[in-house]
Amino acid sequence: MARISPAPQRFERRVPDIGYGVLDELVGYALRRAQIAIYEDFEAALGPMDITSQRFSAMVVIAANPAIAQGTLGRVLGVARSGVVQVVNGLQARGWVTREAHGTDARAWLLKLTAEGRTILVKARRRVHAHDARVSQRLSTTERDQLIALLDRLGSKP
Repeated sequence: MARISPAPQRFERRVPDIGYGVLDELVGYALRRAQIAIYEDFEAALGPMDITSQRFSAMVVIAANPAIAQGTLGRVLGVARSGVVQVVNGLQARGWVTREAHGTDARAWLLKLTAEGRTILVKARRRVHAHDARVSQRLSTTERDQLIALLDRLGSKP
């Protein structure tokens, strides 16, 4: 039986003595390497609070849009219906979100943060701001703004 090695503790952006060929020329590959490093830092920041990036994003959107329909939240997050149900189930199980019946659509749920959810979100936002400062510390304010604008352009449809 073959032994499977454990995953490395941290993502190595460049493994010494390894050629990367055409990968070094690809925007997508560079973006993916950066995403992995940023995700690891995010997990270290919010993992102890049991908050994933999807949970955090959902809580932020719900806080900014009280009584948002669950289906609309899924569209905003870019998550399939079953995926948003899982995210909301997790938030509800932790006591951070409530579902209320939609007044005119029997199939829809309206989402609101609970008082505990709002308190948790305040703490999480502080950690996320610190995380964001850490991962962008090598960029000037102008470069950071440019990067956000460029990524937005890459993510938009032509």
